[in-house]
Amino acid sequence: MSLRAASICLLVFAAVLVLPATEPPRIQETAGTFIGSVGCKSSGCHGGAGPKRSQYLTWSQKDYHTKAYVILLNARSDRIAESLGITAAGAPNPAATNSRCTICHSPFQSLPAGRLSSTARADEGVSCESCHGAAGGWFRGHTRKDWTYNTRVGAGMRDLRSLYVRATACAACHQYLEPALLKAGHPDLFFELDSQSIAEPKHWADDDPWSGPREWLTGQAVALREMSWNLAADPLADEWSVARWNGLAWLCATATSAAAISSPVVPPAASPSRSDFANTQTQADALARRAATSNWSEDSSRNLLTALASLDGEFSAKAAAPPALGQRAKRLVLALDRLAYALNKNRGFKLKVEPEMKQLWQDVRILDSFDAIAFAAHLKDLRVALDR
Repeated sequence: MSLRAASICLLVFAAVLVLPATEPPRIQETAGTFIGSVGCKSSGCHGGAGPKRSQYLTWSQKDYHTKAYVILLNARSDRIAESLGITAAGAPNPAATNSRCTICHSPFQSLPAGRLSSTARADEGVSCESCHGAAGGWFRGHTRKDWTYNTRVGAGMRDLRSLYVRATACAACHQYLEPALLKAGHPDLFFELDSQSIAEPKHWADDDPWSGPREWLTGQAVALREMSWNLAADPLADEWSVARWNGLAWLCATATSAAAISSPVVPPAASPSRSDFANTQTQADALARRAATSNWSEDSSRNLLTALASLDGEFSAKAAAPPALGQRAKRLVLALDRLAYALNKNRGFKLKVEPEMKQLWQDVRILDSFDAIAFAAHLKDLRVALDR
């Protein structure tokens, strides 16, 4: 993990937002205390039945985040730690106590002891307060009927209704992976907010049935911002990292142009400089803020899906260097998948494109052997299938 990502993780844990002037004054506590998931598990709170009382049950029984710490105890994590030269005297699992790993896998370990109550346990992994913020300032008051949502946010609860805030919190651990960790055997990270929230699974309900495309675009813009920051700060950016950046910058510029969404993100330069990365960082942040409040419908989702499926010429003409072309294809397939999912979920009938999408996923599964000409042909097959 980079210094940037580590800093975001700590800020995600420690930040206390300013209370709006229209709310009751001085409710927040400075540097709220983390109490642990035990504070949320009672049946009268979030550990009961029903959609508004079962969040703890969904997290504890189904959410992959509960396994974040336990993963550090397995053989693969031991091998990664060994490759990185991470050791811990007398400890059989050095990754489980090294800040390079625990910053994301066991976030409570990164906090001063004074910020943790006796009920906050490191083996919780990524738990309630990892996303919602330290509960010390709002735990007892957040169920009061005279507290509005803004009151809770002012007391330190993170504003996760904002997709921009939500994507930023997730990207801190799900977007950037330092090259040394990747070479040591850590799985690659490929952040996509919509599908990863569903796989989590969600313990909340989205009011807007077309929130999926909005989450997808917001997440991609935030990912591009973080990727650009890391490259702007790295004078020795490697070819693989630049190719990943190229693929995502191309996707954001292409998709927003096709969807007629106002965006400052421009197509990536063939040989970008550090100033190009810095500019894209600013542009991507602006896009993320706009995307978080963008409006989507069946027509806009269908139109963008059709436009993106018509980009076979980009690949048959090999419009970029091979590493970047494969990265563009992977980001494109992610976009096609999320748009098709939203349409299938919210329409009375499903798009009959399963074989075509399956083939495209297969095309980008291993990018070292990516075949741009074959991908272009398969993308064209999807375009034809959409008209059936």
